[in-house]
Amino acid sequence: MNYRQTMDYLYEQLPVFHRIGAAAYKPEIGNITELCELMGQPHKQFKSIHIAGTNGKGSVSHMLASILQSAGYKTGLHTSPHLKDYRERFRINGKMMLKSEVIHFVHKWKSEFLKINPSFFEISVALAFDHFAKNKVDIAVIETGMGGRLDSTNIITPEVSVITNIGLDHMVFLGDTLTAIAGEKAGIIKPGVPVVIGESHPETKNAFLEKAQLMSAPISFADKDIKIERTGQSKKLGGYYKISVQGNVLFKNLFCPLGGDYQQKNIPTVIKTVEFLNNLGFFISKKHISEGISKVIQQTGIKGRWQVMRQKPLVIADVGHNKNGLDFTLAQILKIPHENLHFVLGMVNDKDIDSIINLFPTDAFYYFCKPDVPRGLDEAELEAKGKLAGLKGSSYPSVSQAYKAAIENAKEADIIYIGGSTFVVAEII
Repeated sequence: MNYRQTMDYLYEQLPVFHRIGAAAYKPEIGNITELCELMGQPHKQFKSIHIAGTNGKGSVSHMLASILQSAGYKTGLHTSPHLKDYRERFRINGKMMLKSEVIHFVHKWKSEFLKINPSFFEISVALAFDHFAKNKVDIAVIETGMGGRLDSTNIITPEVSVITNIGLDHMVFLGDTLTAIAGEKAGIIKPGVPVVIGESHPETKNAFLEKAQLMSAPISFADKDIKIERTGQSKKLGGYYKISVQGNVLFKNLFCPLGGDYQQKNIPTVIKTVEFLNNLGFFISKKHISEGISKVIQQTGIKGRWQVMRQKPLVIADVGHNKNGLDFTLAQILKIPHENLHFVLGMVNDKDIDSIINLFPTDAFYYFCKPDVPRGLDEAELEAKGKLAGLKGSSYPSVSQAYKAAIENAKEADIIYIGGSTFVVAEII
């Protein structure tokens, strides 16, 4: 098989959660355990950092990988889902794996896939572990797919476990309360392994403390130990931050090119994790932190986080797709001086659309569209729900048509926001 045939096989023969939803979700770790046993336990051949959370885990993963790279460590990075290219999920020092490596892996293990019947994500996790082991990375940053306790990535024993924050998302699988969801995320806490919690929320804190105590795992809440204050903003909407650790100023003007206000939750989590790594024998200096965060885009290829696509009109794409993430994003958009707001908006059909749609401002024009995945919510249905929430606009059968219409209608002083789903952003960038 060539690369395209290989990808067709993966998509057509295996259940892919981000495309079809619940039918592809396998809440178990038996398949990944069996795959890794066949492959010689690759996940035990490198050090790792394990990251879970409702929002922020992608940004935290990329920033940590960039910092480790700046510190001279050969660093693997496994994230999901990808936006444009499947190989985005597998990076070493920012470079995606070769197409030939994907082809070789699938060809080598295809007969075993037929016996084990793994999901698309399970195969992807096994491929990541195999890739990092073969290339002898010093450390790999591993992002969970969903939840934590039963996530395929949860067979690793990391140097540090990280849980960014907890919000109401994927409730069908993880529970319908913050406490229940926190319990699932806390499943990545391992015996004796330090854990960093990004946010000390009253409804989730005890779940983490109890699990950490049970596992004799040192625990720290980043937002209690590290204070962050935005000190400025660049022309491209990146932010400058003052960072204080237990009252002592660590950075006066730390630059982060990821311009979303929600990075104020993620940066302390990153810095606290680095502190734990240094306590474990790593050498990561202030310079490494500063360089790693400031160069996170160029060193890891991260996209879709408050990504400025154009200046006049200002076009911003962001993958935030649940209530917690959108609260931050929409508040930030409304603070930017503008004449008119345009929203290129699409969603998937298994989200709580009614609670999300009511977050959006009514004094804007909407271009409702359907992302090109089986889970995509029909644009007419989204438009109908939008109108019930007081949103005015038109529907379009594709993201590209919706974006084209927004560009044609917007003036130079306007803002166009692209979002509602990771898949909407993926089609634009």
